[in-house]
Amino acid sequence: MVDVFKGVKVPEEEAKICADVLITADKRGIDSHGIGRLKPFYYDRVRAGIQSPKTNIEIVKDSPTTAVVDGHNGMGMVIAKKSMALAIEKAKKMGLGMVAVRNSTH
Repeated sequence: MVDVFKGVKVPEEEAKICADVLITADKRGIDSHGIGRLKPFYYDRVRAGIQSPKTNIEIVKDSPTTAVVDGHNGMGMVIAKKSMALAIEKAKKMGLGMVAVRNSTH
């Protein structure tokens, strides 16, 4: 799966995140959100130019406890992981961390 993502120009570290999310969904029995999405969703959408293979995350609003992140139509799994890390970082410092995401993909 990593090689398929890399084949459509997803950077290797991001490809590993994407593959891990899809495989983990299948392992948890959530087949509707697992590896079956690789071709019809991610591969096809990147090839069609609907989804960006490189995830460029922009923090458009930021406060000590909250943020708004724009994913610029990058890989949703990468956007989610990085946004959650930001929320956790804020929560560790302030006791609350909340990040809203826009322009993400599935």
